[in-house]
Amino acid sequence: MNKKRCVITGMGVVSPLGNTLEQFYTGLRSGLCGIREMTEWDIAGAGTADATYFGSPVELDEKFIKSLPRSMRRSMSKISLYASCAALQAIEQAGLQIGELNNQRTGCIIGSTMGGTSAISEAYRIVTFGKGLEEMSSMQFFKSVSHTAVFNVSHFLNITGTVMAPCAACASALQSIGHAMELISFGKQDIVVCGGAEELAPEVSGSFEVIYAGVSSTRMKDPKQCSRPFDSRRSGLVCGEGAGIFVLEELEHAKARGAEILAEVVGYATCGCGTQISQSDAPAIRKCLEMVYADAEISPDQTDYINAHATSTLQGDFSEATAIREFFGEKTPPVSSLKGHIGHTLGASGALELAASLKMMQESEIIPTLNLESPGEGCEGIDHVMAEPRKKQLDLILKNSFAFGGINAALLCKKYQN
Repeated sequence: MNKKRCVITGMGVVSPLGNTLEQFYTGLRSGLCGIREMTEWDIAGAGTADATYFGSPVELDEKFIKSLPRSMRRSMSKISLYASCAALQAIEQAGLQIGELNNQRTGCIIGSTMGGTSAISEAYRIVTFGKGLEEMSSMQFFKSVSHTAVFNVSHFLNITGTVMAPCAACASALQSIGHAMELISFGKQDIVVCGGAEELAPEVSGSFEVIYAGVSSTRMKDPKQCSRPFDSRRSGLVCGEGAGIFVLEELEHAKARGAEILAEVVGYATCGCGTQISQSDAPAIRKCLEMVYADAEISPDQTDYINAHATSTLQGDFSEATAIREFFGEKTPPVSSLKGHIGHTLGASGALELAASLKMMQESEIIPTLNLESPGEGCEGIDHVMAEPRKKQLDLILKNSFAFGGINAALLCKKYQN
């Protein structure tokens, strides 16, 4: 069976550096960092001289929130608001109207880690310390569930085709985009609104601290310096939030309506490790890279840039660098990570970072890894982009995402050629 070609016609972003792709990219190019001390979090042990928590939060425009009909807004926690804002940007760039999406040929796939974490916490507070179920809103369930972002966005946009919600932590967004590509490639959908979203929560950040994957000010005092992908002084990840949403479309469908084509999605792969749930595994990552290039039927030596997952954890960065070095050989493509700028946005990370990578493709430049000063042991031997943006024509980019649970995902996008 000949697979149909899948292209990107719209992108939308809500990020710690701005709530449009232009604002986000300008912040990245300027070397800004969205990470700060989360003084508003009420966590036992936090807020003292010895233990504070960092995060990379979003400031969403109140005008957008109030512009949503109350009938829709009442079922949305922050994660759904972020996803809805980014989705609206994406369909507007794609030249689509909400009414055009109400058909069985348009789908929606949006992943996340846990769903509406703030709503989950609120429900716990009500049941445990409040008046009990009588105080609970009838919308609490709809704000909390793991698929809250996708069903709220599909409702907002009146999408009636395939609706799915991958829930694979840091791999969620790439799995969403990859599944969307497959639906289009095999003729099951013409358009899919897809990506990932996440909301920042102390419960999630605190969990990373417990398993020694997170970074607190006890180890790095300056929030702007604490996320250090691949660096010798890296000591853990910092959680962030936001959303990245794309419009994926079958090529001939996009051409027939005169849509601007931003890039083509040419390969996707996802696989499990099978042996490890809490540590990244270099052989499994390498296998995922082999699979994505086989899917695209493209030689790895054509790759112009790798946007790494690189979360600033000791084991994760080491494993990814090892897999890249072993897979690509002596001369690796240029590599950078954006988590020094925005922290780890978990279920949104793959989509936010892909959007930035496609903007790099448009601008023919590579954003460097913020705070990478000296590659750590085992992270050497790959072509790190450091300190300053690097001018380079980018025709083929690789985006990596690797999640706890041993779940790996990779996506290949190339500059569109008719």
